Amino acid sequence: MRRSALVLLTALPCAAALPAWWRELPRKPALAARFTQESDSAVFGKLSQTGTLVLARGGRLRVDYASGLRVLADGRELVQYDPDTRTAQRMDLIQAVRDFPLLGLLLEPARIGLLFRPEALPGEGVRLVPREPGLPEVHVEGRNGLLKALTWTDPTGARQRLELVDPRVPPTPSPATFRFDPPPGTRWATAGR
Repeated sequence: MRRSALVLLTALPCAAALPAWWRELPRKPALAARFTQESDSAVFGKLSQTGTLVLARGGRLRVDYASGLRVLADGRELVQYDPDTRTAQRMDLIQAVRDFPLLGLLLEPARIGLLFRPEALPGEGVRLVPREPGLPEVHVEGRNGLLKALTWTDPTGARQRLELVDPRVPPTPSPATFRFDPPPGTRWATAGR
């Protein structure tokens, strides 16, 4: 009986076994980095985009793609702006996180445990096992208390990878960093704006 209890305890994932960078991640007030986002699918092949991002506590996010596409979240709303079509789309941030759970990984690392069960991988990796059907398993890499990369397979079967290049904790970003000021001629794709 005693031996089987010991075997059971050693088989359970242990929070202490998670890497130090993972345990420190929710404590970071902000994160800034350049990034490379890659998608590899049977239909479209391999696609890659680059840009910069800034994250801050309270659900604040700014992503500027090199192509000009911009995504901003101020803690209440998420806005996506496409300069090619001069259109913007606004949605409630809570709804956006429900529709795109991986967005929650970036915006609120302290709440990851609600949707995923973290498990230590060999080395410095963490596997996020979904707690709900429909969510992908996510492999997360980090270093020095900072997120370094996310890898998952999306619902279409495409392998996705978001790699942060030289992530750092910046000085506290101002609220203006996350505010969308629509350029003249912007058309809103959502009603009421």
